[in-house]
This record gives sequence, C-alpha cells and structure tokens, in this order.
Amino acid sequence: MSTVNLTESTFAQTVQNGIVFIDWWAPWCGPCRSFGPIYEKVAAANPDVTFGKINTEEEQGLAGAFGIRSIPTLMIFRDGILLFSEPGMVPAEGLNDLLRQTKALDMEDVRRKTEAAKAQTQAA
Repeated sequence: MSTVNLTESTFAQTVQNGIVFIDWWAPWCGPCRSFGPIYEKVAAANPDVTFGKINTEEEQGLAGAFGIRSIPTLMIFRDGILLFSEPGMVPAEGLNDLLRQTKALDMEDVRRKTEAAKAQTQAA
C-alpha cells in the first residue's frame, strides 16, 4: 500500500518525523475521487515519503481541529511542522513540485522562523 489511513490516534505520531503529505477527503466527494488516483500514483513513486489519507466522515474531530472546510485539502508536514495547507485538487506535476520544494527546505531555518513567529504572537 502506498498510502496510509490516518486517524486521531495515529496522526500526531505520524507527522512528527520526516515528510508527510495528507489528503483530507470523503467518499461522497467527486473531486476527492478524481484526486485519489493522482495522489496514489505520486505516493507509489515516492516510498521515502509518507502519504496519508484522512476520511473526514470518519475523523470529524480531527477535521474540525484542523478547520477543514473544503475537500479535498492537501497538507504537508515535515518534522512535525505544518508547511502547506490548501484545498482543491493538485495535478501530479504540482504534487511532485511540492515534494521537491519540501525536500529542499532548510528545516533549521524553518524552525527559527517558526519560533520567532510564535514568540512575536505571544508578546502581542
């Protein structure tokens, strides 16, 4: 299996390490059914990356916690940090480009910027 089904009990542990793409979807969603094969194909070609799927019908609490209002929604985490979140279908070329960009990130720089933004928010 090239993708993994994520649940509320497996989510936090899954996104903590490495690169994790997440497809938020529902079985009744036409665009989700169209995006599914594209997502699966890119997942199969990239076994070094975790490609998760979250069924919003079964994981309503998790979907609510992340403010999912439109599906499909694609999220990307790296080492526990949310880097990308956008609703809508993404073509295979777009997924591959996002993957290249995610792999190329300097995560030390991302952590510094994340901490600085967090500190600024707390000071406000």
